[in-house]
Amino acid sequence: MLDKHQYCVIMAGGGGNHFWPLSREDRPKQFIGLGVSGRTFLQHAYSRCHGLVPEENILVVTLDRYAALVREQLPELPEANLLLEPYGRKTGPCIVYSTYDVLRRDPDAVVAMCPSDLIIEGEDSFRQTVSDAMDYVRANPVLMTIGIVPSRPDPNYGYIQIRGGRKAIAEGKPMEVKTFTEKPDEELAKVFCKSGEFFWNSGIFVWQAAVIRQEMEHYMPRITELFDGWQGALGSPSEKAFLEKAYAGCENVSIDYGVMEKTSRSWLFPARFGWSDLDGWDSLHTQYRGKDASGNATNSSHTIFEQCSGNTVLSKDKRKLLAIRGLKDFVVIDTPDVLMICPKDDADARAFVAGTALPGFEDYR
Repeated sequence: MLDKHQYCVIMAGGGGNHFWPLSREDRPKQFIGLGVSGRTFLQHAYSRCHGLVPEENILVVTLDRYAALVREQLPELPEANLLLEPYGRKTGPCIVYSTYDVLRRDPDAVVAMCPSDLIIEGEDSFRQTVSDAMDYVRANPVLMTIGIVPSRPDPNYGYIQIRGGRKAIAEGKPMEVKTFTEKPDEELAKVFCKSGEFFWNSGIFVWQAAVIRQEMEHYMPRITELFDGWQGALGSPSEKAFLEKAYAGCENVSIDYGVMEKTSRSWLFPARFGWSDLDGWDSLHTQYRGKDASGNATNSSHTIFEQCSGNTVLSKDKRKLLAIRGLKDFVVIDTPDVLMICPKDDADARAFVAGTALPGFEDYR
């Protein structure tokens, strides 16, 4: 039987467009699907939480302008469980808001904060890992980050060093955090991986709502003080006006910088599942399942490859025949209004197109 005091909050407010032209300003990454199944990142995130906590304890926090997208993709989500931010202010204010909302429902809540735009391999292993972390923080008032063992010295991820070194890691138990490093250069990432003392920061956090409240109010008072009066405002007809006022004064602060790098309660729980935080077409190709023998990935059964290798080909029209010949390590994205063809390691195809000063480009954002 699932614990009625356990909650999942899915953070779905980001507006990134790393996967332009599939992702746009009005439909960012978490609301698109990149695989054969057609399910979106948000739908996958909800599915992972389903079975981990009671269904009525799954909340989604997003920007007000994406409310209709969440309702469209998660019609089963209760209206009261859709938390709407008026403005994007990174994860600090997002977690302040969602923590206060959970506390008004349940002062004894244990919460897993889950980004909506991750690729997770092994949903059962994910649930077991997070469940074990929840049990640990219930008994120990610490702030837990789920850590990923690095598979390569990737400079695009945050790194967490733990106390106790390799010996502590070998035990496979929760570990106290020593340092956080956000996106080191490649040489430093190599040093981190070689040391065997570092994990990738998954962006998944687990804690008692009352404990993270205490730490946020201590380390981020300039934000939490803006939410004074939340007990009477949240869940009431005045909530929207209250949030408009609070968020207008909030600075852009991540929870990592605002709390986790400062608190003495920062711990790490080692993950037992596959994880990737996709940041572009190259990383998608690395993680894409079902590539052919030449390393070509596609979401359509109507794609023909000849003399091709290492390509990613995605189409919004699954009926259209796509014939690709003689390409190596390229991305081909076909949407109703944009056809993009570029090297898959291009860090920002959208910026490239914008830089051409294409007349009317604003229509394609």
